[in-house]
Amino acid sequence: MGLSGAVLLSFGWLMLSLADGKLDYSSQGQGMQLQGDFLLAGLFSLHYTNEPSAVFPALSQCNEGKPNKHGYYLLQAMRFAVEEINNSSGPRPLLPWVKLGYQMYDTCSVSAGILATLDLLEQQQQSPSTPETEGNPNYNRQRALAVIGPDSSSKSFTPAALLGAYLVPQISYEASNEMLSNKNVYPAFFRTIPSDKNQVTAMIHLLVRFNWTWVALLGSDNDYGLQGMESLFQQAPLHGICIAYRGVIPLYKDDTVRTMRNIVENIKMANVNTIVVFASKSMAKGFFTFVIEQNVTGKVWIGTEDWSASSLISEIPGIHTVGTVLGVSVKFGSISGFEEFEKKVVKASMQRSDAREVSNVTMSPDNDCLHSVDLYSLASNAFSLDKYDITSSFNVYKAVYAVAHALHRGLGCDSGECQKKTVHSWELLRWLKEVKFSLGNTSVYFDMNGDPPTGYDIIVWVWRGTDWSIKKVGSFSPDPIDLSVDADQIEWHDTGNPRTVPPSICSPPCPRGHKKLLTGQHACCFDCEACPSATFLNISESTTCQPCLPEQWAPSSSERCLDRTVLLLAWDAPLSVALLFFLAACLLMTSSSAIILLLNLNTPVAKSAGGRTCLLMLAALTAAALSSLCHFGQPSPLACILKQLLFIVSFTVCLACITVRSLQVICIFKFSAKLPPVYDKWAKNHGPEFTIFAMSAAALFISVIRTVVSTPRPSRDIDFYEDSIVLECSNTLSLVSSLELVYVSLLSILCFSFSYMGKDLPANYNEAKCVTFSLMVYMISWISFFTVYLISRGPFTMAAHVFATLFSVVAFFGGYFLPKLYIIALKPQMNTTAHFQNCIQMYTMSKQ
Repeated sequence: MGLSGAVLLSFGWLMLSLADGKLDYSSQGQGMQLQGDFLLAGLFSLHYTNEPSAVFPALSQCNEGKPNKHGYYLLQAMRFAVEEINNSSGPRPLLPWVKLGYQMYDTCSVSAGILATLDLLEQQQQSPSTPETEGNPNYNRQRALAVIGPDSSSKSFTPAALLGAYLVPQISYEASNEMLSNKNVYPAFFRTIPSDKNQVTAMIHLLVRFNWTWVALLGSDNDYGLQGMESLFQQAPLHGICIAYRGVIPLYKDDTVRTMRNIVENIKMANVNTIVVFASKSMAKGFFTFVIEQNVTGKVWIGTEDWSASSLISEIPGIHTVGTVLGVSVKFGSISGFEEFEKKVVKASMQRSDAREVSNVTMSPDNDCLHSVDLYSLASNAFSLDKYDITSSFNVYKAVYAVAHALHRGLGCDSGECQKKTVHSWELLRWLKEVKFSLGNTSVYFDMNGDPPTGYDIIVWVWRGTDWSIKKVGSFSPDPIDLSVDADQIEWHDTGNPRTVPPSICSPPCPRGHKKLLTGQHACCFDCEACPSATFLNISESTTCQPCLPEQWAPSSSERCLDRTVLLLAWDAPLSVALLFFLAACLLMTSSSAIILLLNLNTPVAKSAGGRTCLLMLAALTAAALSSLCHFGQPSPLACILKQLLFIVSFTVCLACITVRSLQVICIFKFSAKLPPVYDKWAKNHGPEFTIFAMSAAALFISVIRTVVSTPRPSRDIDFYEDSIVLECSNTLSLVSSLELVYVSLLSILCFSFSYMGKDLPANYNEAKCVTFSLMVYMISWISFFTVYLISRGPFTMAAHVFATLFSVVAFFGGYFLPKLYIIALKPQMNTTAHFQNCIQMYTMSKQ
């Protein structure tokens, strides 16, 4: 049956009991009481009992359970705080001339807590009471102004909802479920323990801190465990943590033994080293019994604040063998004078006859329904007071002082005397929201959800044999979120080295630059595969190799992209400087040769070379050499257009001149008697000049068409090299550009053919060897360049292009002009009309 059903049945049962007269409130059957001007109710679990298996509202008898020393000390902390406030003196007492009273309830079970809450609600129908008069036990019961407790989330939901409906403030000291922060459902609920929302965050950061990504998650079968487990389960994947196994720890009973053992077996099968146990201490105790029974050792157990510091767990026989216990604990806070106060109560319990006088507590007859408790029967157990009890007691202490400070504010006690007036619960609720004070070094206030601003301590269990103690190794702050852990203070059990953090992962981390290939439903279980080149592994996308930007590259197994190297023929590169000197030499040769030929233009050698046509050829060679300047530096649109066009046209002019001149020589020497009249007209009417012009114009026309159809533009080639960007001109080897190459090739063949036909002419007119040599050098240089261009695009290839251009110029200059310049400069006796006529006569005689 659900909790809401329990509330309805309990409420109905209470109404029937009231109608039948089964509950006699006139008997003062509420247990331990202290009269005062304002009454506080305390809900404490003073006994360990199991919830009855029968249908609600069946009740188990609290007095039949085992005494709960932790609950006892919490109750004592409330008594101590009330008496300290009532007995305070000095210049500025907290509540001068006002006394606080209390009414204690033993809420050993959910059912007992519901009945206590219904009793408190029944009091709300009473008028504010006056102190009890001596000898008159049937007094008008005093109304509880606020409620302190209870000790768990499971026991808090119903009281928080019912009390909230009447705006009765409730301050819990151990109920941490984050659902209780919902002010729409629980408008009057406060607490002095942090919300489980912060606890879950602390545990997540603790797992991340030690890189535990493959964990088991257990939660107790109550609101505290189930809600905390679900919250952690939802948040874990956001931090890269995989839950290998999730189980619910039931209450330890005969019919849950098999379930407990199955949970332990499943943990062993999940192959995890870290287990998070989000459970109440009572249920965790039963579970660890089976962990020890099945000899589970060497694990890391992450505990919640409810059990990680509790001696109820540490006292389990054999618990020291389970491994390392790390826990989240409420920040330690001590209460000055509390131990002395407790010693007095223990001493008084030994002298029961004087108990009423020493304790100033009114004892009342037992009432089976409301579980009256004899304080001194509990005190006589002489429980040990450990750090866990002191820390939780401090939360009770803060809760009582919060109510006192709220009353101080509402009653105007700053003047030195509090106003005497009736205070309603809803007024106290408003004042509680505004309290802010300090207890020692601890600041106490509530946020808009009724939660405190405090964080947690991170603790570890320390074993020396079977002696148990707790060591603080870190802390967690929720605002801002910050976890600090000193791992050097942690002794890891069963790892071979107490300083070595035990791993808890499904798959080892992938090497750098390797993506994860998931092998199942969990993101923590994977194989590794190297990212291919041109991709990188983004840490946030560990399962995908992402491509680099076009301007970047990456080798295989890379975690980042690198900038590509930009390839161009820089002006200041050593190779460029050498080529520029070569260009300067070419220009010097062509210009100086033009001057020499111009000065000797009327000599036989100059005329045999073509006369003024030689100057046109030298100008064309000069233009061809200057086209190489377009290859240096970053390509520009103009450079891309001129680079190929200027070289093709200028070189075509040079080839056309040689072709026409060779044709003329052959016709004159070999076909003079057979030449048709049209040749004479062609030769006499500037036919050679027009032919050269037509050939050059055809080349220019083809180049212009190629430039228009397939315009060369600056481009960035990122495909040829994976790590470099080649800055060049586009369409260098396009289909249209091949027309230029075909035309120049045909013209070269025609030039070679005419020159070769004159190989037996007089030496002064025989240029077959020189022209053949020039054309061979020209073709070899360009074949070499295109071979290199197909396999490389670097600066060396660009330099090879410039070199092929200049070398072609040098080849034609050396093959055609250099012999003629040699005769003009060094053999002037051969540069005479008589010498040339003699050569012609000897040729004619040899043909006869």
